[in-house]
Amino acid sequence: MTGESIVGGAIRAEILRRLRAAEVEHGVRILYACESGSRAWGFASPDSDYDVRFLYVRDADWYLSFDVERRRDVIEYPITDEIDCGGWDLRKALYLLTRTNGALMEWLNSPVRYIEQGPCADALRALAPQVMNPTALCYHYSHMARGNAREHLFQDQVRLKKYFYVLRPLLAIRYIQQGLGVPPVEFERLMDTVLPESLRPSVERLLEAKRRSGELGLGPKVEEINRFVEEELERHGPEFSGQGRPEVLGKDAVHDELNEIFRAAVRATS
Repeated sequence: MTGESIVGGAIRAEILRRLRAAEVEHGVRILYACESGSRAWGFASPDSDYDVRFLYVRDADWYLSFDVERRRDVIEYPITDEIDCGGWDLRKALYLLTRTNGALMEWLNSPVRYIEQGPCADALRALAPQVMNPTALCYHYSHMARGNAREHLFQDQVRLKKYFYVLRPLLAIRYIQQGLGVPPVEFERLMDTVLPESLRPSVERLLEAKRRSGELGLGPKVEEINRFVEEELERHGPEFSGQGRPEVLGKDAVHDELNEIFRAAVRATS
């Protein structure tokens, strides 16, 4: 496990307790569990939630049922405190990997990991660069950036965290377009690689303010960052519109490997 310096102590113990309880309640085995939100991205506020996401597998009989396609393949819990916990069945996750699902790729590369059992997550991380459709992943990040920019940035007072909900996906697109592969989860790694140097002082000041403020913290809009956002969105134009997430085509070897990963996980559970 990694990330103890980011999430440790009593809260980590409580997250692990809830994950073990989910295994018992639902009769599953959790293969991988991580942090997926601002704590993984590196710009959490003091009162940020813990966004816990996991991949799980069931025994063979569940997958051999005639109505498996109709069975629920997610586990979700209502949010009653600062821990938001939910997960996907491995079969669902493997399918979404072939569709270049941006959320799943971020989960696999999270710097904060609570559980990692067996070789499954490592195998998926190794496959991700082969499976990734760059245009589809840019579409994912473009949709995220445009929505948050339109709703939150162009006002006199801006919720500080919304700047990062726009900057992070825009920097991820630059990373992909430079041919660097799957973008890192940590915001500062993206900054170090693809942020224009002229913007670094403004973004670093904003980052420090975000880490000190609450989740609802407000600040005046930052003109130079707003200009960068507008220029990036204009540069993209309609390039990613309607792209969606096409499945990997003509890669039977990848599908064969995913099947082996799935079967090995089920055998280890049954």
